[in-house]
Amino acid sequence: MKSKIKNEHIDRLFEAILLLKNVDECYMFFEDLCTITEIKALAQRLEVAKLLRNGTTYSEISEKTGASTATISRVNRYLNYGADGYKLVLDRLESKE
Repeated sequence: MKSKIKNEHIDRLFEAILLLKNVDECYMFFEDLCTITEIKALAQRLEVAKLLRNGTTYSEISEKTGASTATISRVNRYLNYGADGYKLVLDRLESKE
């Protein structure tokens, strides 16, 4: 896969994430790695992507998640023209449910 951000440090980070075995371990690692605000922002973007994919309007998404229209627009752009990471994860989450 060709990535704009690929380097050895990011590879190491992603390898570390892949070693996590459950949600509790994710909480432990991410609470040490990120600020609470950063974690909440990542979670918000994933929720925005899910809602966009389900056809929810920007105003409804903003109301439900607290995301700004700029954030919603950015997520929408990556959902439609990005590396398909949102699609991959959302498909897998949906198949789990």
